[in-house]
Amino acid sequence: MSDLVTITEAAAFQIKDMMKENGEEQAYLRVGVKGGGCSGLSYGMGFEQEPGEDDTQFELHGIKVVVDKESTAILKGTIIDFKESMMGGGFTIDNPNAIASCGCGSSFRTATNTGTPEEC
Repeated sequence: MSDLVTITEAAAFQIKDMMKENGEEQAYLRVGVKGGGCSGLSYGMGFEQEPGEDDTQFELHGIKVVVDKESTAILKGTIIDFKESMMGGGFTIDNPNAIASCGCGSSFRTATNTGTPEEC
């Protein structure tokens, strides 16, 4: 199911490091989408101990990943990367389904899902 979401090696290294720091080595990485942000939808990532009943599950770079049913179509083909810069580092999300995004890069909308836009 790696055609759903791809995690680069750089991002996987950061995620594993965060899991270790937080004592979450056995956890699942949840990747999802929720309403909000200035463009209507926002990305979310976090750790969970157990996947949900309707979750899609797969493993990338030794990380157990779960995506909820509502997010699968929106995230299909998405690449999660981690980039370092002079200002520090951060995760980047490249979603081929996004047709508009805001300056912060974490809010977007797709052709079929406009979400719930909020003020920036």
